[in-house]
Amino acid sequence: MDRIDAMRAFVAVVTEGSFSKAAITMQLSPQLVSKYVAKLEEELHTRLLNRTTRKVSLTEAGSQYFTHAQQILLSIDEMASQLGGLQQHPKGVLRISAPVSFALKHMAKLITDFQERYPSVTVDLQLSDRKVDIVEEGFDIALRIGQLQSSSLIAKQIAPIRVVLCASPEYLKTHGTPKQLEDLESHRYLHYSYMNVETKGQIYKYLKTKQFKERSVFHSNNGDVLVEAAIAGGGLILQPTFIASEALSTGKLVVVLPEYEPSPLGLYAVYAHRKLLPHKVRCFIDFMTNYYGTPPYWDEHI
Repeated sequence: MDRIDAMRAFVAVVTEGSFSKAAITMQLSPQLVSKYVAKLEEELHTRLLNRTTRKVSLTEAGSQYFTHAQQILLSIDEMASQLGGLQQHPKGVLRISAPVSFALKHMAKLITDFQERYPSVTVDLQLSDRKVDIVEEGFDIALRIGQLQSSSLIAKQIAPIRVVLCASPEYLKTHGTPKQLEDLESHRYLHYSYMNVETKGQIYKYLKTKQFKERSVFHSNNGDVLVEAAIAGGGLILQPTFIASEALSTGKLVVVLPEYEPSPLGLYAVYAHRKLLPHKVRCFIDFMTNYYGTPPYWDEHI
């Protein structure tokens, strides 16, 4: 059995939700797709899918294997695409969706540098903090920040994103500097409306509590506004350093409770899984990889 073909069959079944749909996608018979998956389970000595007459679902082992299989197949397809595109010149319109604050601060030079290298590519950059449907809305790539859930889309991590709790020195001088999480109850909090409080970390769990939410005196769906409000002494904020780095490096804001800083999130380039990825998409993803540095340049002076 060809392990790669079996892996593709398994990923197709999970992505499409059934053996019959996977068979249509792969242009194979349902019996052959089923045989591939069964042989794969036999070789791995573990069940990957729970099967009923109505649906299939992932086992715990299957969920882990699915994540790794996606990455392996992506690497294989990337290699083939790169080899096939060595003599090609990317061209056409590249539609990108990106978060507002990140794009405003960190994407203008990226796009300019990219187009200097690939002048035949026209970039259509749309800014939005909502989670766009890249397939339905016709985007080639969506940049997303967070801890991404598994899906049928492919996600390439571009950079780590630190998130810190901070406030202005003037605010802390007036209201005191919190020494432990419980001290936050007596402070003003400037709340980012799109924050995913399900993200792992004690800070996020604390912000989820009803008592602390009642102290959220200012809500906004834009981090830049909240950073400026914090600089003006409005209260505490939990924001990514790609927004707050300048204020932090100049002392306009200071980090509070650094020992509770949550694990970094990620900046991801998300795109639909395709056997033949357009060369313009591959070139842009490759160009973005390592563009911001390790650590990202906005964290260098914090």
